[in-house]
Amino acid sequence: MAYTLEQLSADIRQALKADSGPKGKQAVCALVSKALVDKDFVAKHLTADQCRPRKVLYEDPELGFCICGHVYETAAGGAPHDHGSSWAIYGLATGDTEMTDWRIVKKGSGDSPTLVEPEKSYVLKPGDAHFYDVGVVHSPNRMGLTRLIRIEGANLDRVQRSNIKAA
Repeated sequence: MAYTLEQLSADIRQALKADSGPKGKQAVCALVSKALVDKDFVAKHLTADQCRPRKVLYEDPELGFCICGHVYETAAGGAPHDHGSSWAIYGLATGDTEMTDWRIVKKGSGDSPTLVEPEKSYVLKPGDAHFYDVGVVHSPNRMGLTRLIRIEGANLDRVQRSNIKAA
């Protein structure tokens, strides 16, 4: 039987209520991985028609987390960023994405951006899910068609992002 969006959201809620810290987020990664390898889940929820490039599939009314679907049809590189006051989990269903983690070398203030340097790179493959805590700076490099699930600790449509630039 296919994993449903309703089951995923309920399982995430249960995991975060049991532990809202890093261990709870790692438990959410396992749940996201379960959805990523479910062909029926991916076919139903991660389509270009509905998720190009991002669609909030579910927003939890109590805890505020969102399950978002993303479909990127071509290769693209993203700039270094964090998710402001939120955390996020990236999970790959289709395609490979090279992720780079960045180290802050100079904290910004006012109009001056925070300056960062690359620290390490790794490739997320289908079925992989990775947790980025509040303030963790990262960037994706999508190598072609990519379908992913991103769990946001809060709807990023309403979160101010940090001003970050590569040093």
